[in-house]
Amino acid sequence: MAGDRTPHQEYSGIDIDGLIDNLDTKVVVCCGSGGVGKTTTAAALAMRAAERGRQTVVLTIDPARRLAQSLGLRELRNYPKQITVEGFAPKGELWAMMLDMRRTFDDMVLAHAGKERAEQLLANPFYQTISSSFSGTQEYMAMEKLGQLVQAGDWDLIVVDTPPSRSALDFLDAPSRLSSALDGRMIRMLTGPARAGGWGIRKVVSAGFSMFSKAVSTVVGGQLLADASAFMQAFDTMFGGFRERAEKTAELLRSPGTSFLVVAAPEPDALREASYFVERLSEESMPLTGLIANRTHPVLAELSATKALAAADALAGNDERAGEAITEAVLRLHADRVSLAEREKRLLARFTRAHPNVDVAGVPALPTDVHDIDGLRAIGDRLAGLA
Repeated sequence: MAGDRTPHQEYSGIDIDGLIDNLDTKVVVCCGSGGVGKTTTAAALAMRAAERGRQTVVLTIDPARRLAQSLGLRELRNYPKQITVEGFAPKGELWAMMLDMRRTFDDMVLAHAGKERAEQLLANPFYQTISSSFSGTQEYMAMEKLGQLVQAGDWDLIVVDTPPSRSALDFLDAPSRLSSALDGRMIRMLTGPARAGGWGIRKVVSAGFSMFSKAVSTVVGGQLLADASAFMQAFDTMFGGFRERAEKTAELLRSPGTSFLVVAAPEPDALREASYFVERLSEESMPLTGLIANRTHPVLAELSATKALAAADALAGNDERAGEAITEAVLRLHADRVSLAEREKRLLARFTRAHPNVDVAGVPALPTDVHDIDGLRAIGDRLAGLA
């Protein structure tokens, strides 16, 4: 009950330990806007799960290196790396990795296209462009990598740290978007020339297809259409399985074994973004566990800002006793903290009025930035309402 909570647990409405201890929980997805501590939250959740006995891997889609730094590593790569650092001896295991979009696409081609066809695809200039800059590729590859981790079966919990923007949820419909793009009229026109020979290429060009070559200006030269057509011919036989795997991953994300946590700071802009995420997840029928209100500032004493300022004013100007000057400063700091806490409570109350069915957990801010295992452990304790 709310009346039984400590000041640090004022917003606590999510049983984090219950979530990560539940063996039916297979995937936890952390999403939210940039700068709210989402990556740190994902790493802390994964570390706490490992320390409580889960075989855990944390995947970040965010290209920044914050996850590696917080785990005491110089860098993360496109494959899971086990975390073995001093002071960290979990009951389970913790692995971490960062999505490399191009490498994931290459690995997928090598695994599913057959040796000869894979070599043709990897050497194709059109593929080299589409694998790094085609709209939706990053989100599609995130789905592919998540599917690979699930299929590997080496971990019983996967924690996903999504990109720091609204596009973080684009991977939810990446299969349908990329399918539509590759099945679209422009792409289908590219398939024709290879089947019809050189005459087909000339016919397409004479029909005004040069507009498409401008749209993919990163691929230059007279071989543009031939390269694109050859790409589609080689890719066509593989795409069915490609799409099927992504759709299975999308089903996984909607299953009871998946949990979405929206992370936000108690600030207007961040909470507006959080509302967008909550509404989008609801529209997609995704299993939302709740909102993590990160870096809150709960008060540590039951003294109002008004009374604290009045007491400080009463001590003001008395320079004869140093102790009273220190007390005055502490009272004013407390008054500022109370004002900040009340502002945050108002903002979170506005969010809960708009989303009454969304549980909210407050995570008090640490005095310093998180950059090591001890810091992540402290965040984990706060997530669980223990500090």
